[in-house]
Amino acid sequence: MSIIINKDLPELPKELVDVISAIEPPTFGHFLEEGFCDPAISRRTGTGVLVGRAFTVRTTATDSTLVHKATSLLSPGDVLIVDTGGDVRHAPVGGVVGHAVAVSGALGVVVDGVCTDLAALHSSGLSVYSRGTSVLTTKLHGINAGGINVPVVCGDVVVRPGDVVIGDENGLIIADPAAVQSALPAARASDDNEPELLRRIDNGEALPQLSKADALLAELSVSS
Repeated sequence: MSIIINKDLPELPKELVDVISAIEPPTFGHFLEEGFCDPAISRRTGTGVLVGRAFTVRTTATDSTLVHKATSLLSPGDVLIVDTGGDVRHAPVGGVVGHAVAVSGALGVVVDGVCTDLAALHSSGLSVYSRGTSVLTTKLHGINAGGINVPVVCGDVVVRPGDVVIGDENGLIIADPAAVQSALPAARASDDNEPELLRRIDNGEALPQLSKADALLAELSVSS
């Protein structure tokens, strides 16, 4: 095996980021099926809606060499995605790495594994997602394997460099920007219509009638 470092990523248009940022991330769950990360990867620090470009790193178990290198290649608006190869004991991201990521202008970090130094990560202002925390960290071993901006797996989702990362306190979506863009009209309409739906429920109308669940059950000849 040998290390692969790709420095060029597809652009993520600011206009697309702005539109996605105005939509509640769970709304996409009504219209998409792919790209949803394992819920075990949850938010450790940060607030609000995270929308950015996936910058990927595939590490080798206990080695943090490529994570350190990646911090010097990040661009504003990126989200560092770390595939640890299944390791959930050694934290590749902590206070120093988080600080370097924040200084780059990147928005956050997603570790399919664990992180450390939560207080420092909180102070960095980054949105950080992981499977948990640990005081056992990776080391600079310089193992000749892994890659930067190569396809990785994060939360059971195949992530390609340049994918769009969408997250909040509910979880994460990492998907092809074109797939997300195709769902935007329906997602935007859903968010726009929700206040009226809630108002009608407050006024006594039943959700299964408003959502057409009753009509679907009638077609199935469900008896009650």
